[in-house]
Amino acid sequence: MENRIDEHPILGVQPKGKLVNFTYNGKELEGCEGEPIAAALKACGVMVHRYTKKEHKPRGIFCAIGRCTDCVMVVDGQPNVRTCVTPLKEGMKIQTQYGVSDQPFEEQ
Repeated sequence: MENRIDEHPILGVQPKGKLVNFTYNGKELEGCEGEPIAAALKACGVMVHRYTKKEHKPRGIFCAIGRCTDCVMVVDGQPNVRTCVTPLKEGMKIQTQYGVSDQPFEEQ
């Protein structure tokens, strides 16, 4: 987890929470409780959060302050969750999103 964001541009320096487990596209990962989901994913090497529907282009962290929609993902079955400002919790199920639907991206 050497890719960890130590200081968020809006949230500032966050105290590191306890280590928690979550899944990303069915794969077990570990992050710090309370940190933004996007920060936990980046620390685990995940850079793509969604794919655009029209041109199937990958998107990831862009603004990191919750203003754009590049980091939206399906979190615990809910689509369009801005992962850059949503805190990580134990057991979250996070999936790459396809377009703006509630359907996760299925690798082929």
